Amino acid sequence: MKIVVLIKFVPDAQFDRHLSGPGHTTDRSESILSELDEYALEAALQIADAAPGSGHSVVALTMGPAGASNAVKKALQMGASEGIHLSDDALAGSDAAATSLALAAAINKIGAEAPVDLIVTGMASTDGETSLVPAMLAERLDLPQLTFASSVELDGSTLTIRRDSDLYSETVQATLPAVLSVTDQANDPRYPNFKGIIAAKRKKTQTLSLAEVGVDASQVGTAGSWAAVTSANERPARTAGTIINDDGNAGIALADFLAAQKLI
Repeated sequence: MKIVVLIKFVPDAQFDRHLSGPGHTTDRSESILSELDEYALEAALQIADAAPGSGHSVVALTMGPAGASNAVKKALQMGASEGIHLSDDALAGSDAAATSLALAAAINKIGAEAPVDLIVTGMASTDGETSLVPAMLAERLDLPQLTFASSVELDGSTLTIRRDSDLYSETVQATLPAVLSVTDQANDPRYPNFKGIIAAKRKKTQTLSLAEVGVDASQVGTAGSWAAVTSANERPARTAGTIINDDGNAGIALADFLAAQKLI
């Protein structure tokens, strides 16, 4: 079984986010492997571990600038079999549509020798937060999609997930090959241990360009995107709040304030 896990190099949530350049793209100077993608990687590793037989592989695939190789490195330390980094200057500024096109081409490249049985993603990226890429990817690859899975089970070639909402849960099935996205309720991602860190140094990694996956530069980046950021401004500084001093009428003053704001 060959599983491809999509991972993304995203700005660290501990720091403020910034846009840079004429295309108002995200500054990724302080970035890490997306936390939500760790759940996708864990799901893929668990499926591969539970599958009968041997020779199963989990390929970590990322798309991004040179620094994105650090996301691949961590995925290898967590247990991925090999890593692939799709990197090309023309990819800068790609929206979800252009991203899905490039990733679909990369997956087809990966599956040229041995077919890809499953593509796993997180529920969203922690920078764009669109949740669009899994569905777009399934459409481009002509595969069934099982999205927002809070639990995953593979029986032979049948993949079964549970999808939870605020009001109900539903069970959905598809036959492999398929595209799967998992939520942060699906599992508890493992941490890289010393053995995994050492083993990662011996694992295969590969960098691919757009030309190598058969995508023209005009199809991605700002030129090939369906949406673009036309302007961006710094968020205004927060103003001081209203302070109510309790002189015996604080409750009334608070109620009046809330009523004036039409909150009650």
